[in-house]
Parts: sequence; structure tokens; C-alpha cells
Amino acid sequence: MTFNLNFLPEVVAVFMLMFARLGTMVMLMPGLGESSIPMRMRLSVAVMLTMILYPVGAAAYPANVLSNTIYLAVLVAGEFAIGFSIGLLSRMITAVLQTAGVIIAGQTGLSFALGTDITNEGQQGALLSNYMAILGVTLVFVTDSHYLVIAALHDSFSMFPPGDWLPVGDLAELATTTVAEVLSIATRLSAPFIVVGLVFYFGLGLLNKLMPQMQIFFIAMPVNIALGLVLFLVLIGTMMTFYLDHFQQALGVFTNG
Repeated sequence: MTFNLNFLPEVVAVFMLMFARLGTMVMLMPGLGESSIPMRMRLSVAVMLTMILYPVGAAAYPANVLSNTIYLAVLVAGEFAIGFSIGLLSRMITAVLQTAGVIIAGQTGLSFALGTDITNEGQQGALLSNYMAILGVTLVFVTDSHYLVIAALHDSFSMFPPGDWLPVGDLAELATTTVAEVLSIATRLSAPFIVVGLVFYFGLGLLNKLMPQMQIFFIAMPVNIALGLVLFLVLIGTMMTFYLDHFQQALGVFTNG
């Protein structure tokens, strides 16, 4: 009894093409691709997702991908480009919390309090922005929003069929729109702190004019920090709810649902 295993090289080639796309996306996708998750675990997640989605995505690839080496190289480059484009655009979404946190920290006088940002390759960042970033990732998993990430991985095979030309113009327009929305959402999240900061410093200036003998800067910093922390505690629930709505809408662009 003999077994015909001539199909195995074709299966392995298609699997590696899918892994090139899905692995690149997983390394950049919010929730699954955070730098706080060990690299080996992210790699394992990418391999498992490729195995799960293989029966669905393998049919989208052209037959005989091993017939031409140049054609195979073009397919690999295209898969990497698609994975990188979708993953990078998705990664831009999480920049909302870091941007809003920096603005809030500057308005509350906590911009000098720095800590290691475990969601951004261990770089230094304002403590408030670090806290908001960690809270955002936590809420993504708690609210099952990470299923949208998996849906985006699945639907990428129908939105960007393997072997087709990458829609560079549409992706560039989407990237521009995403950056604009990130800045808009971050400004709206930090708007209450900007308004309170303007009123607070205007009041300090008026008080300094009325009472020049008062050492205004000795009381300005602790009052500003205390006021900012109280306002942050009051608004954090509303802010994160607003962010989750934006997160789900932004990822919905990459799904067919």
C-alpha cells in the first residue's frame, strides 16, 4: 500500500503564505500584538490561528503556487505587505490612549512623572498614559472586543484576495483618515482637562494680580494635581467607554460584518 504525498509541498507553501500574512498582523494588532505579551506566546498564537483559518483561507490562494519561484516570491511579498498594512492601521487605533494621556498629564501637572510603558516596547511615557493604555488593553479582552481582531484576520482573505494588487490608494486614504480620527478622539477624550486647565490657570493669573504678595506657584502645583486626579477618577469610566466604541468602529472597517 502506497501513499501519495505529492500534495504536501503545496500545503506547506500555502500554510507559510497564510502565516506570513497572519503572523505579521498578529505582531501588530491591538490586544494580541502588545509588546507586554512574550514573543514566543505571540508566535504560538499566530501559528494556531493559521492552523485554524487554513481550511477557510487556503481556497483563496491560486493553485500551483510552487510552479514559479518568482511568482511565489511576489506572493510572499504581497502577504507581508497586506499583513503589515492592516496591522499598522490597527495599531494606530491604540495610539489614542497614549496621545490623550500625554495631553491629560500635561494639563494636570503630571507630565514629569514618567514610567515604563509596557505596551510600547518598554519606552518611557507619562504615568497616566501608561495606565490608560494598560486599562484599554484589559478592557479589550474583558469586553470580548479581541474577537473583532480575529474577525479581521479571517475577513482579510476576502477583502484582500491573495495574488491581487494591493489597493495602495485606498490604504493610504484609510491611513490618513485613521490618523486624523486618532488626533480627534484623543483631543475629545482630554477636552475636559483642557477646559479645566485653562480656567484654573486663568484663575491663578487673576489671583496673582489681586494678591501679588501670595506665593502663587507654591499652591498652584499641588492644587492642580489634586484637581486633575479627582477629575480623572470621575471621568475615567466615560472616557474608556468612548474609547471602546471608537475601537470597535475602527476595527469594523476590516471586517465584512
